[in-house]
Amino acid sequence: MVTGVGGGVTRFKAGDTVGVGYFVGSCRSCDSCGKGNENYCAGVVQTSNGVDHAHGGVPTRGVFSDVIVVNEHYVVRGGVLRRHRRERALRGPRPGRPGADRTAPLLCAGVTVYSPMMRHGLNEAGKHLGVVGLGGLGHVAVKFGKAFGMKVTVISAFGMKVTVISKRQEAIEHLGADEFLISRDPEQMKAATGTMDGIIDTVSAWHPITPLLALLKPLGQMVIVGGPSKPLELPAYAFLPGGKGVAGSLVGSVGDCQAMLEFAGKHGIGAEVVVIKMDYVNTAIERLEKNDVRYRFVIDVAGSLGSAA
Repeated sequence: MVTGVGGGVTRFKAGDTVGVGYFVGSCRSCDSCGKGNENYCAGVVQTSNGVDHAHGGVPTRGVFSDVIVVNEHYVVRGGVLRRHRRERALRGPRPGRPGADRTAPLLCAGVTVYSPMMRHGLNEAGKHLGVVGLGGLGHVAVKFGKAFGMKVTVISAFGMKVTVISKRQEAIEHLGADEFLISRDPEQMKAATGTMDGIIDTVSAWHPITPLLALLKPLGQMVIVGGPSKPLELPAYAFLPGGKGVAGSLVGSVGDCQAMLEFAGKHGIGAEVVVIKMDYVNTAIERLEKNDVRYRFVIDVAGSLGSAA
């Protein structure tokens, strides 16, 4: 919530419900910024662990702050949140109406999958979308895909029987996916060959992408939003014959983020989260390393400060 504004601020006022996404600054003068793609500016300043050259090169700590000062250009309206908060106050919590805890991760994970889906036409009803990985990014991609009216198949590499069963149930019964595909199962992969219009690959660990490209229809598009540390292998024969495309995407612009919030609010989409206090952060990191979270940790900074007091 806005607690105060500077003299030159025109878009917001004290009391407004707002959000701040992955970055809090850019050069505002390059080609990317001029086209509204601030997320691709070479001088972008991340909200956390970034370097704020405009203020002496100090590091940014937005995610762990109880207050933050941001140029209004990088702030998005949280009108949807404000409406939900008012409804909760009047009528109590309503199923399907995400609050701030479930909306906050959308400002990063949500726009990371929403932006490329919009850019590459993976938002049309009736199209078939493959989502590789069912984690913090993947589960939101499933929700967006279904809200767009698409057929959604979750693609997972898990091989343990118990894990496969639980992941399949989660994907189909809870998130609403239409199908669940095991990428290590040759028969399943063969049956799904050439059936998908697009694929959003959210996996951050190294994995083979050539078999995934075989799932695309001719002229299909794969978008990689995960960040494996090891180079991915991409032989020409995997995409030349079908005229298939492989693209990368990094979060989204301020405009993308605002549009995503409005879409999510309209369709009641929120991330699946575990809310924690600051004193649980080290344990949360240990759990993240074990992939033991469904699907995002959200730090209650205000509540943590209240507990400390």
